[in-house]
Order: sequence, then C-alpha cells, then structure tokens
Amino acid sequence: MTRRPIVVVGSINMDLVVHARQIPVGGQTLLGDGFQMHPGGKGANQAVGVARLGWPVEMIGMLGSEAGQSETGRLDAMGQTLRSHLQAEGVGTDGVGLADAASGVALITVADSGENTIVVAQGANACLTPQWVEQQAARLRGAGMVLVQLEIPLATVERVARICAEAGVPVMLDPAPARTLPESLYPLLSWMTPNETEAAFYAGWQHESDFDPAVVAATLQGRGAAAVVVKMGARGAYLADAEGYAAHVEPFPAQAVDSTAAGDAFNAALAVALLEGRATPEAARFAAAAAAISVTRNGAQESMATRREVMQRLEVR
Repeated sequence: MTRRPIVVVGSINMDLVVHARQIPVGGQTLLGDGFQMHPGGKGANQAVGVARLGWPVEMIGMLGSEAGQSETGRLDAMGQTLRSHLQAEGVGTDGVGLADAASGVALITVADSGENTIVVAQGANACLTPQWVEQQAARLRGAGMVLVQLEIPLATVERVARICAEAGVPVMLDPAPARTLPESLYPLLSWMTPNETEAAFYAGWQHESDFDPAVVAATLQGRGAAAVVVKMGARGAYLADAEGYAAHVEPFPAQAVDSTAAGDAFNAALAVALLEGRATPEAARFAAAAAAISVTRNGAQESMATRREVMQRLEVR
C-alpha cells in the first residue's frame, strides 16, 4: 500500500513548563514545584504524534533565526533544538523555514490535577505566511491528509485549505486557540476538532450547564464542516462524521499527570487511523487511546504514544 504522508502545517514552540499545586487566579503568586523545557507547538506536537504511530509525516512551519535576522542563515538556539528534535523523531523538516523573529515559546502552568493553562508567544510562527505555503504547495498536494491549527496566521490556514480543496486532499483543523473563522473556511474542512471550550465559542453557546455536543457538532456541520469531533477530556469525545454516523466516544481510564497536548495526540492518531482505512468508530477509539496515554506523561511531544502502546491499550480495554 502506498502511504501518502500526513503534512502538518502549524506552530513549532519551546514549552516553558512550571508545575504548581493549582492554577493561579488573577493577581495570585504561587511557588512552583519544578520547571522544564519541552519541545512543543500544536503543529509540531501533532507531527511527532503521527511519526510515533509509524506514518510518514512532513512539517511545514517556521523557526527563529539568530538575532532575529534570517539573512544570517542560522537558527537561534531554541530553533536548533526544536528542529533537531523533530528530525530525531522522524519528522521531515524540509518545509520548515527561517524567520526574521525568535522561535515561538509557550508558557504553561500545570496543576497537580493535570489541568493546565497556556499562553503562547508566536514569534517565528507568525511569519508562516501564505507565500511560504505557496512555495510548499507540492507537499500539500501530495499529502494523504493535512493537519492545521490556529497558532499561525489565519490567512495561512485559509490558503492551506484552498490548496488542499483544489487538490482533493482532506484537511483536519484543530481550531485552537479559538478565533472567529470566515464562513468560507468551514466547507473546506473534512474534519474540525474543537475541545469543549472552543466548540462553545464557535457555536455561540452561552450556558455551560446545558452544553450539548451533538447540537454543537450539528451547528458546525451546518456551516459546512464535513465531520466534527468535540473533544471533552476525561468525558471522552463526541463524533459526527460526513456519512451520518454520530456517537459518544468513551474515554479510556487514565491517571492524569499533564493534559498538555492530549488533544494533539488525539488528532494525530485520528488522522493515522483514518488513512489506514479504519471505520470512523474504530478510528475514534484509536485516537482516544492515544490521548489517554498522553495525559499520563509530562510534556507535549514526549507524551505522544507509540503504535505499540496504543494497540496494547486497545487490547486491554
């Protein structure tokens, strides 16, 4: 079987992570229990997630340059680390460019419960322009599926979706962080995968107490998205596909340590499973297993599951 690669267009960040007993509220100072630096960025996380599941994957993104000047031809220190990590994981990086900016960073607080808050400084990711995507159009047209997120300019996301639509390549959008999308984008999406907070934002849901993922999914499909997954953390997910199948996806039990990138693990695994030809319910279970493994580990890319781990989890359920 010829395996067309998954191409991920998105952010590449260094995650600066502090662990604390709880998430601080406004004006509060807490003493942290530890600090780590982890390779991250929603795009890069998903690319590593795909690679660890054994599917060929290429990354299109931007890293920072030394002194913020691309004419030096040299990556900054974080950029060197981030690119080396992607390559070591088996991610193709020929589509990763050098920006007139520093590499992106994410400031993450992780509570003892596994809950987290994230603030992203885009840096080089803001320089991932539609023009750069045009230069990488052949990679997009040759993909089995393209994964994209919203930690890069929205105009770039739109251009990616249009190139893929013209080539008949399915696009999976992880719409995070939530922002208003042009109505013209929805019909270009094969999959849209918000979490609960994002889903409520896109559907205009006002009252959290009566949140109904089925209604939200139907709303997004009504705007044109072919299939929708609402990711609900420890409560699993709700999936509605383009063929009319809709169901709650049961979560796998897990002792959560750090929920960072669990949604990225889900998206990566869902894309791989779909390209392997798995039916929608089976693909969703595969993705849920990968996400459950992710939350049991610290870090983003380090938490991505291998194929062997996912298959073992599916067998023991």
